[in-house]
Amino acid sequence: MKSDILNKSVMAIPERILKVYFILLFAFIFVLPNHIYSQTYADGQAVAQLDSIFTDWNSESTPGCAVAVSKNGQTLIARAYGMADLENPVPITPSTIFEAGSVSKQFVSASMIILAMEGKVLLEGDVREIIPELPDYGYSITWRHLLNHTSGLRDWGSVASISGWGRSTRTHSHDHVLDIMSRQTKLNFPPGERYSYSNSGYNLMVIAIERITGETFVNYSHKQIFEPLGMTSTQWRDDYTRIIKGRSSAYTGRADNEEYTINRPIENVHGNGGLLTNVGDLLVWSHAIQSEYFGEDFHNELVQQGVLESGRTISYASAVRVDDDHGYRQITHTGATSGYRAYLSIYPETDLAVALLCNVTGANPGSLGSAVSGIFLEEKVGLESRPEKGTVRRSEEQLKEWTGIWSDPRNYRATEITWEDGELKLNGNTTLHPISGSEVRVGSSETIYRFEDQGELRPHIQVIREGFEEEVLNPEITKNERNEWAGFEGVYESDDAETVIRVELLGEMLVAHRRPADVFELEPVYENTFSARGFGLIRFVPESDGVVNEFIYSNGRVYDLRFEKRD
Repeated sequence: MKSDILNKSVMAIPERILKVYFILLFAFIFVLPNHIYSQTYADGQAVAQLDSIFTDWNSESTPGCAVAVSKNGQTLIARAYGMADLENPVPITPSTIFEAGSVSKQFVSASMIILAMEGKVLLEGDVREIIPELPDYGYSITWRHLLNHTSGLRDWGSVASISGWGRSTRTHSHDHVLDIMSRQTKLNFPPGERYSYSNSGYNLMVIAIERITGETFVNYSHKQIFEPLGMTSTQWRDDYTRIIKGRSSAYTGRADNEEYTINRPIENVHGNGGLLTNVGDLLVWSHAIQSEYFGEDFHNELVQQGVLESGRTISYASAVRVDDDHGYRQITHTGATSGYRAYLSIYPETDLAVALLCNVTGANPGSLGSAVSGIFLEEKVGLESRPEKGTVRRSEEQLKEWTGIWSDPRNYRATEITWEDGELKLNGNTTLHPISGSEVRVGSSETIYRFEDQGELRPHIQVIREGFEEEVLNPEITKNERNEWAGFEGVYESDDAETVIRVELLGEMLVAHRRPADVFELEPVYENTFSARGFGLIRFVPESDGVVNEFIYSNGRVYDLRFEKRD
């Protein structure tokens, strides 16, 4: 009888309230002491395996990580390793607050999708309709482009670093972001042509959300997401000086390094990162995604993968990557801001979720998180592991023909292949495993380099990566002689970067000077192109008469930024 009454009472409760109830219950269970998880849900073998993954960080003298795993919305285990604060000292617990790095982007994309479902914004609409400060590049840049990093917009932080005032050296705000983006005279590429990760899109979406709703993004996301889900330990770092109870510090260093340095963000920019949370709240969020708390349409939008103009589908969706891990489909993202590292992955086939937060640069969130997932995912029958090395179909002398330097024609980035200790090496560290007469596999990844003969010329390299557009790298042969370097001297200026660079030949070195006292040695890479450690790639552009009046700057997230020589 009591059971029937209970069932009728539950049926009378609106579905949305029931969802909130169970999510709150999930959050409440999570605050139980760490050892209860190990004894109640996870078997001893799983706990031992988990502990072995974090051996390097399970110390009172190192920073560390917190990790939690759930299945079907129920916490299997939550563990913590290392110290939240090395100065006091304070150990990490499952409730310790960290920054979630780019995992934070999911709450920006979620907010945009909610607004789109309410008819307040069109995801295929032009960004400049809401943010007219963005220059007109002759293309329509949509919110969808921003969501899946196919907009071509330069990364504002990378531009800021060119002047020496990067994200770790200056307190930036969204006003700085908008100012920097309003000065960019070019895109990295036409919208939709390719994928290139850029924080700019997510910061512009935060600004847009505030303009659409008439309130701060902090307040909007709290009311729409954090509060309804019971994410009571989650907020934004919109003021980095604010005291946050239970927050860990962050550090630079490796597990084998006894010297750690503090590396915490000093910026107020948020949305691209800046989410302050713990592993428990991240599991609450993952459960909301898995249970389709916001509805099926929301879920489908979140995981809708980007499609390039070529028709190729990429793995990146709306602040999540949709791919495979351990033979299972996963919805995942990693994060890195200053010394903080993050990982959140959902495996829909098994309703498993893994949340990982660390406070040290030496912790690799992708490899650690995947290793944790492997403990709790059943091995798929018939899943064959790929051998580390394929069949070698070329002789040693033939393999050596693949050594040399290649460049990406879009951003001039150099790729060098060398022959070391009987193996082909990519950029001096990653082994290239021959798998056919024309192909090598890059390390243990799924990336393939295919060498395509060009007659008498050295071959081009076709880069094939699942979930990314295909790339072609061009062969480069010559480097400039030292007696030609004097022609590169001069004072160069960029309005896009608000920076002046003076290039000077000092004895046997070509160097670049930047105010107030930075000096970068320019190392020759290939013809007219130099690499400056700590700065970027510089490619001098000779006129038809051989005179150099400009150079092109590029790094991973900024292409073709021009510096013109002053008279």
